[in-house]
Amino acid sequence: MATINKRKIINDPVYGFIKIPSDLLYDLIEHEYFQRLRRIKQLGLTHIVYPGAMHTRFQHALGAMHLMSSAVDTLRSKGHDISDEESEAVHAAILLHDIGHGPFSHVLENTLLEVSHEAISLIMMQDLNSQMNGKLDMALSIFNNTYQKKFLHQLVSSQLDMDRLDYLKRDSFFTGVSEGVIGSDRIIKMLNVMDDDLVIESKGIYSIEKFLVARRLMYWQVYLHKTALVAERMLIHILKRAKQLVAEGLELFAPPHLIYFMKEQLTIDKFQELPSIVENFALLDDDDIMSSIKVWTNHEDPILSKLAQNFVHRQLFSIELSPSPFDGKKVNSIKETIKERYKLENTEDINFFLYSDTISNNAYNPSDERIKILYGNNTLVDITDASDMLNLSVLGKTVRKHYLCYPKMTDQ
Repeated sequence: MATINKRKIINDPVYGFIKIPSDLLYDLIEHEYFQRLRRIKQLGLTHIVYPGAMHTRFQHALGAMHLMSSAVDTLRSKGHDISDEESEAVHAAILLHDIGHGPFSHVLENTLLEVSHEAISLIMMQDLNSQMNGKLDMALSIFNNTYQKKFLHQLVSSQLDMDRLDYLKRDSFFTGVSEGVIGSDRIIKMLNVMDDDLVIESKGIYSIEKFLVARRLMYWQVYLHKTALVAERMLIHILKRAKQLVAEGLELFAPPHLIYFMKEQLTIDKFQELPSIVENFALLDDDDIMSSIKVWTNHEDPILSKLAQNFVHRQLFSIELSPSPFDGKKVNSIKETIKERYKLENTEDINFFLYSDTISNNAYNPSDERIKILYGNNTLVDITDASDMLNLSVLGKTVRKHYLCYPKMTDQ
């Protein structure tokens, strides 16, 4: 039998040619768990606003793996010991960091599951490790931050990890939002390690300033864009209504693996106990949700069908943002109008048409592992003290906005 050439080269629109560094990484990419990421868009419903944002979590994971290769090469060139086994493990950890993401990013976490995508990623990595006879032991240790070299985990998960460096550059590329463009190559070349901490050499301080500003702008312009936000809220409430109908015994079209999650209230403990949960989750993708919602546009339940019709035909609800909570009288007035327009007998059903909550954003979280700048005399200074443009009051400030969503046909 001919030997398979596993040292493939992938042509990526952001970085050009990406190499697959080892046979193990090739096997992970070929696995059905990872291939599922081809069918999950990186930015969920953001393509409703930016039509080019159709890239996938598959592409993002490969991009993060590519940046990891550059980071490992940089740190090795500066005298830091990273064995071939450690290099492969940290590549595997970043490659699999998003493997637990469900369809449309965080939508399932708010509707059908009580488990975060990070927890599911860990469970799926453990399952892969079992299938691969322990070849991911070190990758799991790095992912969990239990490995002896702390800086390897920081390359996977920190305020300056390869995940963020890729998604900012990639999401900027595909949305066309130029404010998100960052110098990832420059940042990686400035990486160093001091006392087992990932740090940035002082020559890279301006690249870090731009990175933090770009991240803040991308959150407001892309990740928390109000139109994408209202579309996501509508999708969440479509799935909540569908789950409610299934619980009431109504017939509902959906793939069996989607119905599985509608019938069960699944917690982290159940995920770890029942292999069938991972098997069904590994089949879920964006296509399952969209094909089901298209059929639901003609469902006999008027609430489900109306929400599905609006969603499919991009007849999105209105959304208002405010720095302070909305006036109670205004909200009650909208509720009454919704109740009359849709002839709702059950007052609780109004919540399928009226959504209110908060969103927040900050460029730099001082409570996390901080970004440290390394100067020539081996002193370390926090970015908020090292920067002459961005101090903690600017970078660390959390901006919180209240939002209110309701059908456009509603009078006020």
